[in-house]
Amino acid sequence: MIEIIRQPWPWYVAGPLIGLIVPALLILGNKSFGISSSLRHICAACIPTNIAFFKYNWKKEAWNLFFVFGICLGGAIAVNLLADPNPVEVGPELAKELAGYGITEYDNLVPEEILNWASLFTLKGFLMIVVGGFLVGFGTRYAGGCTSGHAIMGLSNLQWPSLVATICFMVGGFIVANLILPIILSL
Repeated sequence: MIEIIRQPWPWYVAGPLIGLIVPALLILGNKSFGISSSLRHICAACIPTNIAFFKYNWKKEAWNLFFVFGICLGGAIAVNLLADPNPVEVGPELAKELAGYGITEYDNLVPEEILNWASLFTLKGFLMIVVGGFLVGFGTRYAGGCTSGHAIMGLSNLQWPSLVATICFMVGGFIVANLILPIILSL
């Protein structure tokens, strides 16, 4: 049984399982799927302030915090107990391209040459970690939700704004991955 869990699942199994979360949340608790709102709930719970944005009954949304905690716990369990000891497999063309940027180790899911504490204090690391993190957070707030909320929940409900947001997320991702990331990696 543990070997089945350790293996990557095909899209036709994992996709429907993720997709079934949406109706399960709606049917069982009349809840919407999304992760980005949990940061607002945490801030409303932990920061006693008079900011109108954080003045609401966050306790009604406490389920979302448990959901996010479960995601983090599942990730920790997967990394520590279910991790594949073999290096990450990278295609030869991608390996050649990454070697041009000085990335040659694939022991982890994220190359340590790019994301580590020391690189945070370099221009490349600052752009990728701090500026990239800020842009993701800003975009999530500006779009009124994250990719999972829009692409999974919003599209399931046939919401036009979610379709527009998902298209913009995808186009932005293609532009960054193909045009901007190579420039940053060559710094």
